[in-house]
Amino acid sequence: MKIEHLAIWVDDLERMREFYMKYFRTQSGEKYINSKKGFASYFLTFEEGGARLEIMNRSDIKEEQCNRSLSKGYTHLAISVGSKNNVDRVTELLRSDGYTVESEPRTTGDGYYESVVIDPEGNPIEIVA
Repeated sequence: MKIEHLAIWVDDLERMREFYMKYFRTQSGEKYINSKKGFASYFLTFEEGGARLEIMNRSDIKEEQCNRSLSKGYTHLAISVGSKNNVDRVTELLRSDGYTVESEPRTTGDGYYESVVIDPEGNPIEIVA
């Protein structure tokens, strides 16, 4: 068995699509629109392993006022960039482009070399070697 995809609600489909394509080299499928439900989505496929992230928007989905990394449920998405050097490089690229680095590159207690950045809509992303 394997995880086929993970889905997240977003406010700005196009901005989020560009973010994951630019920094994490995903390939985007065609935009799916269901006008009756006011729903739209993209599937973004990661180059290695074929994992997919579905970003979805529906006008009646409201944001919860909480720190997403400190509430029950999904807490983050971890994306492997292949090496410590790549963790450092991607982290610095995101920082220079104005994104928040929540946690600097380091080796964690469980042995991962990682940093944590916040995507355009407040979702924590672990960048791991």
